Amino acid sequence: MDLSATIAAVASATGRAERSIVRVSGPNAAGVIRELFTPFPVTVSAPIRAAGFFATGLPVDCPAILHLWAGSKSYTGQPMAELHVPGSPPLVELVLSKVYALGARPARPGEFTLRAFLAGKVDLAQAEAVLGVIDAFDHEELSTALRQLAGGLSGLILGLRNELAELLADLEAGLDFVEEDIEFISQPEIARRLTTAIETIGGLLSRVDERSQSTGTKRVALAGLPNAGKSTLFNALNPKASAIVSDVAGTTRDYLACRIDCNGMSIELIDTAGWEVDESGIGHVAQRFRSEQVTEADLVVWCSARDLDFRNRRIDDSLRREIGQNRPVLEIQTRADLLGCELPVGRNKPRAVPAVGMSENVNDAGTALGLFRPTPMSVSAVTGEGLDRLVATIAERLGEQRRGSRQFVDSTAARSRDSLVRARDSLDRANESASAGLGDELTSLEIRDALDALGEIVGAVYTDDLLDRVFSRFCIGK
Repeated sequence: MDLSATIAAVASATGRAERSIVRVSGPNAAGVIRELFTPFPVTVSAPIRAAGFFATGLPVDCPAILHLWAGSKSYTGQPMAELHVPGSPPLVELVLSKVYALGARPARPGEFTLRAFLAGKVDLAQAEAVLGVIDAFDHEELSTALRQLAGGLSGLILGLRNELAELLADLEAGLDFVEEDIEFISQPEIARRLTTAIETIGGLLSRVDERSQSTGTKRVALAGLPNAGKSTLFNALNPKASAIVSDVAGTTRDYLACRIDCNGMSIELIDTAGWEVDESGIGHVAQRFRSEQVTEADLVVWCSARDLDFRNRRIDDSLRREIGQNRPVLEIQTRADLLGCELPVGRNKPRAVPAVGMSENVNDAGTALGLFRPTPMSVSAVTGEGLDRLVATIAERLGEQRRGSRQFVDSTAARSRDSLVRARDSLDRANESASAGLGDELTSLEIRDALDALGEIVGAVYTDDLLDRVFSRFCIGK
């Protein structure tokens, strides 16, 4: 990537807004903006904020605010400018086109933050935290990302690396005077410092593993009344499955489970027995299995057959609401291929809820009981209608749960685990080497390996491939 090029992109969210930001960075950033913004500041040696106009080429120029960093005290460590203009998409496109015409090129995903990393403004963990702030789902995630951006994780890693570097310096100083029998550091002190470092890494690994456990394979249970089409849907979502399908209600007495890919997310899909009252024999066992699977599920897909009669629809709705008090529920309408069946009047449209007793009309009473709601997502396991939308919705719902339970910024936790394990293993070997008296040379070699592994987390040690993986997840303009 040519860091001498001047780049530009929209740094604010797409769409209409009160204000949009066009960001320009590179050696010629000030020169590009000078041609478009008036009045351009006379002195640009210090960071500047100025109000003026952007030359649109139209009869009326656009009011704009300019933020300019002409030196290296910018986010990217290069000359950088931001134009704040009214958030009209056509106007923003016009601004960009004029900036590109003056020699700037479109920025690639994450290129502004990549330049900040290469200039030493942020380390790799802080760079990933920028994306964590943008993608934060709730206040807890935002706080986690902001702490990482402020250097919380980086401070721990850098402090640990400094301690190991000092230990390495003491060991290697002793190697220079090995023939003179001068001891720079005792074996008990080496063991103490290595043990402390191993415990610190163990604590970080525990935090990473806690986050991984909360975002592991999710369980999705198909539930509903008997003969609601759950097993047919189970087979449709996983062609390798072998759920028994029958028109006879209550055919599924056990439960089946399989792993499927849900828009890149691995989930365990479970086909449960139909929800019915049967307190004896095999039916009792089936209902117990079903309750266990639904209770342990991360998401319950409640299947309501399109052709339910009024009585069973009331039972169906009551059970769905009962489950929804304790578990996340996604309601779908199965058997969408049964286009000829009659739905209860009012099923497809929300109705105002009158006070109970105002009308003896069945539709009004049903509305008062909450039975007639807007039609849920329609799915046909026979024709395939709605299956893609169902998979996407399941992934979205599970993704929301996952984002709400993170302990680390997602990408940092996934990337750091391997580095932490390698650092811990190297220090374990260093400790064993020192305890066995195998020589400070071997101990030093293992400590160097640990330093490199920890350096990968903050970017003190990196490869082009690693940077590609990290910054390709960014949006353009960040």
